[in-house]
Amino acid sequence: MAEASADAVVTIDVYKAKDLIHSGHRYIDVRTTEEFKKGHLDVENIVNIPYMFITPEGRSKNPQFLEQVSSAFSKDDSLVVGCQSGVRSTYATTDLQSAGFIHVSNMGGGYAAWIENGFGVKKPQEEMEQDEL
Repeated sequence: MAEASADAVVTIDVYKAKDLIHSGHRYIDVRTTEEFKKGHLDVENIVNIPYMFITPEGRSKNPQFLEQVSSAFSKDDSLVVGCQSGVRSTYATTDLQSAGFIHVSNMGGGYAAWIENGFGVKKPQEEMEQDEL
C-alpha cells in the first residue's frame, strides 16, 4: 500500500503516550493556538503545530502543516501526536505517515483524556505570570 490510511495509524492510550514522551518521544499538539494557550500537557519536548484553523467559514486545514512539522522534526524522529479528543490527531498522523514520517503515534482521547486521567497540565498564562515575578 503506497499511502497510509487511518487503518495504519497506531493509536495509543494516554498512559502509553506519557511513557513514550517521558522516554524521549516528541509531542506535537495539533490543536489551535487558542486551545493550546488555554492549557496543554506539562511535558518536555512539546510543540504546537495546528492541524486546523478556525476561520469565519468554519474549520479549515492548515495548508502549511506538513511543511511546519518537517521544519521542526526529521522523518525518523519518534513523535506522539495529540489534539483535544483524538480526531484531528488521527488525521494529522495519517498525513505525517503519508509524508514519510516513520515513528508516529496518535494519542487516543487527546488532551481531554490526559486531564481525565489526572496527568499534569500547564497553562501558558501561569508561565507568563511566573516570568514577570
